[in-house]
Amino acid sequence: MTKENIIVLDFGGQYSHLITRRIRDLSVYAELLPYSKSAKEIESLNPSGIILTGGPSSVYDDNSPKPDSRIFDLNIPILGICYGLQIIVDNLGGSITRTDKREYGKATLSIPSEEKLFYGIGSKTDVWMSHGDATEILPDNFKSIAATENSPYAAICSNNIYGVQFHPEVTHTPDGIKILKNFLYKICDCKGLWTMDSFVDSSISQIKLQVQNDSVLCALSGGVDSSTVALLLHKAIGDKLTCVFVDHGLLRKNEANEVLAIFDKLNIKIIFHNESDRFLNLLTDVIDPEIRRKLIGQEFIKVFEEISKQNGSFKWLAQGTLYPDIIESAMAEGPTATIKTHHNVGGLPENLDFQLIEPLRELYKDEVRDVAKLIDLPVSIIKRHPFPGPGLAVRIIGKFTNEKLSICKDASHIIEEELKKANFYDSVWQAFAFVGDDQAVGVLGDGRKMGYIVTVRIVESTDAMTADWVKLPYDILDNISTRITNEIDNVSWVTYAISSKPPSTIEPQ
Repeated sequence: MTKENIIVLDFGGQYSHLITRRIRDLSVYAELLPYSKSAKEIESLNPSGIILTGGPSSVYDDNSPKPDSRIFDLNIPILGICYGLQIIVDNLGGSITRTDKREYGKATLSIPSEEKLFYGIGSKTDVWMSHGDATEILPDNFKSIAATENSPYAAICSNNIYGVQFHPEVTHTPDGIKILKNFLYKICDCKGLWTMDSFVDSSISQIKLQVQNDSVLCALSGGVDSSTVALLLHKAIGDKLTCVFVDHGLLRKNEANEVLAIFDKLNIKIIFHNESDRFLNLLTDVIDPEIRRKLIGQEFIKVFEEISKQNGSFKWLAQGTLYPDIIESAMAEGPTATIKTHHNVGGLPENLDFQLIEPLRELYKDEVRDVAKLIDLPVSIIKRHPFPGPGLAVRIIGKFTNEKLSICKDASHIIEEELKKANFYDSVWQAFAFVGDDQAVGVLGDGRKMGYIVTVRIVESTDAMTADWVKLPYDILDNISTRITNEIDNVSWVTYAISSKPPSTIEPQ
């Protein structure tokens, strides 16, 4: 597949991933990289354009993030957004200052003449502002191409370098998608080659080329990511693929039987191992979630290596690593901090006996679902809610105990059942329960009893990089709470988590 590539340099802005997703939604591949990438590295990627994201810093502060200034000499179109505009001005000889005319929220943008960036938009449009710094003096050869009441330099340009002080990527800027599309197609000359159809074709070709006549072991969890990888591999290499499904005791209720039944119908070779005791013994009383993740990841590799030796020689290990897994595990340096280590990224040992195949590592979750539909993965898997690789281990706060695991598993099953009964399951991103060490007084029969507090978490999202809690009807919440306290021993209270991401994450740990 011929690949157009927009490089998004991340300066720590809250919308960095959103910019990347917006570009991909316009059928152009975009990759989020740390701001510190050298101009030489960026040039080697042969990008069609570069976008500089927003960020919380001020360009005049000591140690504020700055790109390699040589990117402005590459003759590659550049679009700076908010802090990105200020980077352009600062690097090319203009000046940025703190302003007493700060803008936060909606503003009216006046466009005096039609520029490529604003093609088809008209003379006025609403935009979303979020800045306290502003351009004081433009660099030589730059001009203002749009203004607001408080920002005479709300959009600037010189040749193929553009900057906007507002955020075109957010829905509060109604013509923002048009602006981004104009940058891609009218300034960067993109053709729109990034589609999931082309991704499927190129992935199958790449897998065949990569694997040749070797055998592949695929780590299967039963979720949409690993299942999509398995089916892609099966289409590419057929019987050279063997899937391994390990029950680590941390799966959803009845999950093992459901997954085995589905893959039996797909005629994909699968080895099943129940290693529940092995993993649960490893986690007993472990408190730190990062340690749990790494222990589980390392133990998985040991299991796969053992199975490989028992079942023949496997050169390759395939797994369902996604783009957010890489970013959240901070595999790239930069302002993006490590949020959590994903067991199939940060839990891998350095002396791995396999070579890795990760065909989905460029994709976001919703893109994976599009791929899954194209290759005819069963709907029951495609619509399944995301589930963490370390399983219920990350939904138990405090000491890991078998009692808390059982509560977590049963409560999550009740939540899913009630959402399905109310026809809500398919309209939310993820729904589950988590439990910690805290207990509260309950009344069972006529007696006082201390029991665990179970927290219900239900969120809506597009790609899991941001998420909002679901305003679920009270009668559904009531049914969930009543069933959990009535049907699960040693639970006295049920609470509902109403924190969004950010500042929280979706999973509690």
